Amino acid sequence: MNYVPGTASLIDDIDKKHLVLLRDGRTLIGYLRSIDQFANLVFHQTVERIHVGKKFGDIPRGIFIVRGENDMDKPSDTVLQQVSIEEILEEQRLQQQSKQETEKVKMLALKDRGLSIPKADNLDEY
Repeated sequence: MNYVPGTASLIDDIDKKHLVLLRDGRTLIGYLRSIDQFANLVFHQTVERIHVGKKFGDIPRGIFIVRGENDMDKPSDTVLQQVSIEEILEEQRLQQQSKQETEKVKMLALKDRGLSIPKADNLDEY
């Protein structure tokens, strides 16, 4: 098979199931239905896979459009245990809560030392 540059190389992958890792950390699994010259992708029967530790849960999302600016990475070969949507969402909530508490402790430690880090949402004002 000859090498085809750019998004044209994805033509052979249309109607095949793909796992896509987006830049924002989300994992999508679905059938590639369409591509365009900007590498925008359309997936059908898509599920969003949420990973927490060695557990995962799938949330049905249906048709999903991925803009071409999102990077796609290779997934790891970690063995995972499938759990219910409710259980994985609770695990995810607990994980995010733990991260927020850790961040709060870090910010207090910096404040005690006379340092501060601007929040990301404040950076857009300038």
